[in-house]
Amino acid sequence: MKRLWAPWRFEYVTRSTDEGQPCVFCQALDPQTPSDYILHLGDHVFVVLNKYPYSNGHVMVVLRRHVGRMEDATPDELQELIRMTRLAEMTLTEVYHAHGINVGINVGRPAGAGVIDHLHVHLVPRWEGDTNFMSVVADTRVVPEDLATSLNRLKPVFERLVEVDR
Repeated sequence: MKRLWAPWRFEYVTRSTDEGQPCVFCQALDPQTPSDYILHLGDHVFVVLNKYPYSNGHVMVVLRRHVGRMEDATPDELQELIRMTRLAEMTLTEVYHAHGINVGINVGRPAGAGVIDHLHVHLVPRWEGDTNFMSVVADTRVVPEDLATSLNRLKPVFERLVEVDR
């Protein structure tokens, strides 16, 4: 049996659930602490850049209401969640010419959810050959574009697609 040792993950997998701490997604919509990285505010969801991206253009489509599971979302919330996920995919493809996109929902901490109890969809653009030695050997991601530049590139395209989709 082979073992892969990853001691740097211990702190993450054993940390507390941060009870009493404000939810980062709820905080992003708070008028007193709004996120600078929101691409779109919908009726039931918002689209925001991930502050700690895996690659350029890593966005999330987030329910505005604080629920953690798809089963707890309303049909209208789910419909808008999927519609905005589709538009985010189209935006990332147009802006970044992504060869592929990882689309995922992590429900619960064991499934990889960094924010439990607030449903969101990750979209991570990918390109042929984008896995490199830095991630594998140095536990380091190389993201060559800052968030403000990503926002300026993505927001007008996303807004245009939302208008066309109405």
